[in-house]
Amino acid sequence: MTTLSSGFARARRWLRDHPLAFDATLAFCTLVAMICSSFTDPGDGHGPPAFGARTPELFSVLLMTLTAAALVLRRRRPMQVLAVTAALAAVEYVLMDPPAPVVMSTVIALYTVASRTDRPTTWRVGLLTMGGLTAAAMVFGSTPWYSQENFGVFAWTGLASAAGDAVRSRRAFVDAIRERAERAERTREEEARRRVAEERLRIARDLHDVVAHHIALVNVQAGVAAHVMDKRPDQAKEALAHVRDASRSALNELRVTVGLLRQQGDPEAPTEPAPGLAVLGELVTTFRNAGLPVEVACADRDRLPAAVDLAAYRVIQEALTNVRKHAGAGARAEVSVVRVGATAEVTVLDNGRGSAGRRPGTGPGGGTGPDGGGPGDGPDGGGPGDGDGQAGGGHGLVGMRERVTALGGALTAGPRYGGGFRVHAILPVEARTGEPDRPGTAGGTGLRR
Repeated sequence: MTTLSSGFARARRWLRDHPLAFDATLAFCTLVAMICSSFTDPGDGHGPPAFGARTPELFSVLLMTLTAAALVLRRRRPMQVLAVTAALAAVEYVLMDPPAPVVMSTVIALYTVASRTDRPTTWRVGLLTMGGLTAAAMVFGSTPWYSQENFGVFAWTGLASAAGDAVRSRRAFVDAIRERAERAERTREEEARRRVAEERLRIARDLHDVVAHHIALVNVQAGVAAHVMDKRPDQAKEALAHVRDASRSALNELRVTVGLLRQQGDPEAPTEPAPGLAVLGELVTTFRNAGLPVEVACADRDRLPAAVDLAAYRVIQEALTNVRKHAGAGARAEVSVVRVGATAEVTVLDNGRGSAGRRPGTGPGGGTGPDGGGPGDGPDGGGPGDGDGQAGGGHGLVGMRERVTALGGALTAGPRYGGGFRVHAILPVEARTGEPDRPGTAGGTGLRR
């Protein structure tokens, strides 16, 4: 039984892959069925049909052969095949009595048309074929018009139209399901690629925050050490110690951030928690050690969601880094984090002298490069190309804006009236990471003067 079913399945696949061979086989089987039926006399309806009671005419055999041969082209020319078979069947009803079952080929041709066209065409062509052949059988036949043979023509042609339309509908339904499945698969792949891109962007922002903050501190402390090495070696040692601590902290944070890129099962997966407002004091201490006085007013720092907590920490870190690089000597900074209803507001203020003219291309270190800040003239001079300026032209503000708007918040940054600079971020406490920006949030991240 298994061998028989497997052989049947192979034959079915072969015929499906070779439609012309399938149609030729179908035409031959139809011809055999028509010839066998032409030898059968249905009788008067009171007894079984008698095989061999009559013999078909040579003209009828010719018509049956022609209609069967036409079925070979039923897929390529369905309407033409239907017209030929219907015309030959009508000729058989008109000229021959009793007629041979040439209409069998017409039934198959009508099924093909109904299964490969639309429903309106099926209705029009089906009604025309059914009516024409039934009328020819009733008018030109020797049997009464109400005989079962005449109504059998109507029933078989109508059944062919209905079956073909049902097959077409099922094919359309299966194709629609397959298309939806393929579209859903493409959507999943696109969603996966989008999430990968967002994760890469988030990791890039973290790397930028870590590198910009710690390298700026290392640059400042190294400048201080070089400046006081000869006259005040104790202060130079202290500055170098701060350089060591900042570099160690940078390496640790880079290890944690890059560890997120490890594959599942890789050793030494990151175990340290992401930084947040709980370690804000340590962050502020590094800036104070670098010579930037910072005052902090922070409430409810432990009650924020993890994503909001990290975003607030990174905003403060980037803003203070820009203050240290661009505000100039003698600048002071103020940091505040407060809860206002369902939002958390983060504000970083400074009174730096470089704020009034702090635009892309004019850093406080006297440089004229596109990012501001050229080679420094002392501990406050800023290294080559460290212009991440707060005026909106550098990558620092872009990263802060993207981080805040990803949570559905808003960020504003710009000069303060009377001098200085202000960075203000509004973060929703109910953070919705990964969702598209809500209307109105992106527009609120530009500069306000």
